[in-house]
Amino acid sequence: MIRILLIILIALLLGTGLALGLQYDLGYIRISLGNYLIETNFWIGLALLVLLVVASVLAINLFRRLRHGTGMVAGWLARSNERRARRRTTQGLLALAEGNWPRARKLLTSSAEHADTPLINYLAAAQASFESGDHEAVDELLRKAFESTPGSDMAVGITQAQLQLAGNRLEQALATLVRLRKQAPHHPFVLKLLKNTYVRLEDWRELSRLLPEIRKRNLMESEELGNLERLVWHNLLQRAAEECRRQSGEPSASLEPLTKLWDELPGFLRRDEHTIREYARLLADLGDEAQAETLLRKVLRNHWGDELVNLYGRVKGLKPDEQLLVAEQWLKDRPNNAELLLALGRLSLRNELWGKAREYFETSLRLRRSRETMAELSRLNAHMGEGENSVKLLMQGLVKDSGLPDLPMPKA
Repeated sequence: MIRILLIILIALLLGTGLALGLQYDLGYIRISLGNYLIETNFWIGLALLVLLVVASVLAINLFRRLRHGTGMVAGWLARSNERRARRRTTQGLLALAEGNWPRARKLLTSSAEHADTPLINYLAAAQASFESGDHEAVDELLRKAFESTPGSDMAVGITQAQLQLAGNRLEQALATLVRLRKQAPHHPFVLKLLKNTYVRLEDWRELSRLLPEIRKRNLMESEELGNLERLVWHNLLQRAAEECRRQSGEPSASLEPLTKLWDELPGFLRRDEHTIREYARLLADLGDEAQAETLLRKVLRNHWGDELVNLYGRVKGLKPDEQLLVAEQWLKDRPNNAELLLALGRLSLRNELWGKAREYFETSLRLRRSRETMAELSRLNAHMGEGENSVKLLMQGLVKDSGLPDLPMPKA
């Protein structure tokens, strides 16, 4: 109330002062602009000047408000686009999860430009395109993903490699992963993908170089890694043996490719029963049965294995009689080992001890009904003139392998 009274009072004072001032003639204002001449009373000129200043101030304020209003409209439009992009992104991801590949790709690509994370949109759209079989679109979307987000090379590259592997484009996947490994030599997922690629390409040599890094980083369970290493080196041993066979016609041919590779094997594999058996078998197949026998004898002295002793009975050492004596020494500690008795029977045949061989075979057969032992005994009986026993054993082996049920039979 007091403020209003003060305003009224000031207005009255100004009005009174203006009325008194008008009684005095302060002259006139004359403005010349080229051919134009403007003359006016001082008070009217002053009023016009005040009006001009007020109009200028109002115009400036109006312009500022319009600019601010335009920014608000632009901000509102931007926020609206972002909300729409988030909604369409969510719909696109749902379509991807439901397997609706065309809809997923359309929603994700159309909303990528205004999305908070365009990288996710493009990568998911690339996945949808891959599932649709459009590989050209996959490459284009991955390129856009890379361009949309600085520092996304690793994420885009891993996605690209995964899609290439899923599409069985193994050589392209390998090139992508090798490039990524140069950027991040110890990246766990890149190493895993690279391992899978080498396995599918059967590139055992490169995989053998990668496995120590995988073991160092604990990227696989110990048992799984051991099986993979065994698979890798067994394949390398077989390839080395094939190389020896290819060189067999050459004057300087030797077992060097195989023996050299054996020296490269990790220590735990050179103590592994299956690996030792594979190496000894390859040596024997390549004609060096003496070296195979020596190796097996050393191993069996400290580490027993039924598969190893079976192979020991098959190979021919430099001294067959001494080989038989060594095996008979083992029998003292393992009198009921059917596999050792089978090996002794074969070693007895090697020394032309027919009766002893049959005795060993029969003892082994009593301990375990093995088709292999039946076949050996049947063959021996046939050569010893006991055809009836030979046929009987062959029939027993045939019935055993056929899985026939146990049924009553007529008496002979």
